[in-house]
Amino acid sequence: MKKITFLIFASTLMVIHACSQNTKVAEKAIQETEIASAPVATKTTDNQPLEAYPKQIEKVEKTVDEWREILTAEEYRILREEGTERAFTGKYWDNKKKGTYYCSGCGLALFESNTKFKSGTGWPSFYQPIKEEYVTSKTDNKFGWNRTEVLCARCDGHLGHVFDDGPAPTGLRYCINGNILTFEENE
Repeated sequence: MKKITFLIFASTLMVIHACSQNTKVAEKAIQETEIASAPVATKTTDNQPLEAYPKQIEKVEKTVDEWREILTAEEYRILREEGTERAFTGKYWDNKKKGTYYCSGCGLALFESNTKFKSGTGWPSFYQPIKEEYVTSKTDNKFGWNRTEVLCARCDGHLGHVFDDGPAPTGLRYCINGNILTFEENE
């Protein structure tokens, strides 16, 4: 019983440590990244030139019943109810294949594997989205934490959080729930 209690306590501490960062610093880093990355229109992603991804996207809006019909219970809990998967249990946290990660809710291309890195947190981590316009953010003060939540810009689904402890060139870590992503491997 003591081992189980210790394991639960240790897991909780790991999650709190991995997901608690300064929101204002992350928000400032996002703004600086947007400014710095704005002229990079000829960048090539893993699959295709960046210009192939449209800058403008149409919003996807559905009723609760429509979302429940198209999403799995786990996808619904995370995307629509702002849930999270346990660390080291979701899809893709350790995926090393080359390809593109899409929102399971609406199919929007969000991240490329060439921006994925090993953060040690147990969630897929990326240093930038395919296009800044594809991911929005808002302040998340749940559970007494001060974090920046990231959402899919097309369907407003909860993706995870962004922190300012990522690698160059952005210094950001988009800590994303793998169970709300679909992955298309490069051919």
